[in-house]
Amino acid sequence: MSGMKDKKKTRKKLFSRNRVLTRFRRNKLALMGAYFILVLTLIALLADFIAYDKPIIAKFDDHLTSPIMLKYGVALGISEWPEGYHDVQWKEIEYDFAIWPLVRYMPYELDYNNVHSVGPWETQSIKSNWWRHWLGTDELGRDTLSGLIHGTRIALSVGIIAMAFAMLIGLFFGGLAGFYGDDKFKLSRARLFSNLVFFLIALFYAFVLRQYALADALANSIISFLGQLLLSILIFLMIMLAANLLALPLKKIPVLSKKITIPMDLIISRIIELFVTVPTLIFIMALVTIAKPSIFLVMVVIGLTSWTGIARFVRAELLKTRTLEYIEAAKALGFSSSRMFFHHALPNSISPVIISLAFGIAVAILIESTLSFLGIGITETVTWGSLLAAARSTTGAWWLALFPGIAIFLTVTMFNLIGDGLTDAFDPRSGR
Repeated sequence: MSGMKDKKKTRKKLFSRNRVLTRFRRNKLALMGAYFILVLTLIALLADFIAYDKPIIAKFDDHLTSPIMLKYGVALGISEWPEGYHDVQWKEIEYDFAIWPLVRYMPYELDYNNVHSVGPWETQSIKSNWWRHWLGTDELGRDTLSGLIHGTRIALSVGIIAMAFAMLIGLFFGGLAGFYGDDKFKLSRARLFSNLVFFLIALFYAFVLRQYALADALANSIISFLGQLLLSILIFLMIMLAANLLALPLKKIPVLSKKITIPMDLIISRIIELFVTVPTLIFIMALVTIAKPSIFLVMVVIGLTSWTGIARFVRAELLKTRTLEYIEAAKALGFSSSRMFFHHALPNSISPVIISLAFGIAVAILIESTLSFLGIGITETVTWGSLLAAARSTTGAWWLALFPGIAIFLTVTMFNLIGDGLTDAFDPRSGR
């Protein structure tokens, strides 16, 4: 009997997911936005294969090599550059054969033959059309198209990772406020004290102390950044595990073993109100100007200021979910509060979070572009915002304002279209 019930539940979940996908596909604008973001993601992942100052594959002096793959190996720490490769002038070599990217420039590379903002259709000092700057150059001779391609990686990375960070915070705090309320969350004094102290230590050692390592890894490649990010998360989890292990012997002390009721809903609601009252952009600008700007710092700051909306959605959803029959049944079966929270209540309250993520990523990309445009955001690499900022000093270089502006506008618009499509898809009334 239990097996048949499980099968029915699985079929019901699959049917529900299929209905959501069907509703989303009916929304042509949302579907167009999804395809656009998919193409943009592929460009971000393959940026080095589309715009790079070295060949993808080359053969010279009877040696077959791939500079791009060598770069990834060095970034991951599994290989080293061969002796003499640091001094190779890749654009001056006579190759037996070479496969070059479509754009043969890196975004920070200076082309001294095409300085002072050469336009896309102006005469350029180049060997052949293969070396053309298809969207022109800036005042220093940097290729605009290469900057746009590699800027895609920065824009999506900041948007997605910042909102993933915001989602984790929002899910956690919104879930605690909605599920436990003001009278259901009880914690021993030992566990409360150790977690509070070690939480700050974990944040410092896992993220604050490693922010430059994370920023350098993202500048090298996404793969390298993901490796460093996983290492930071592992450090954070290990320190928090140590905090909870330390609480076990402390709980043997009578004073510290006593459990206290924590009004989670009251505390978290006041924290949310505090964050909401502070203007987001001004708060971010203040933090970024105090600390040394880096990619990771911008991600963290945007995430820290974007979690409140997600927390509110999750809190409202869980206030409704905790009174449903399956939660009451779980209580009757003797399940622990943590099991009911993580295994039952929270997974069934995730739909508003998915909708918030789409809109949040659009806002995060816009904030990052604004900071870079003002010159107080990411300074160590070329971004869409920094390309726009270059247009301020060269008023005649219309292409420096037009193309990055179109990229920002389209990306933000497409994420908003996806958000609208998800809102309709998750709304049961839309299928009627």
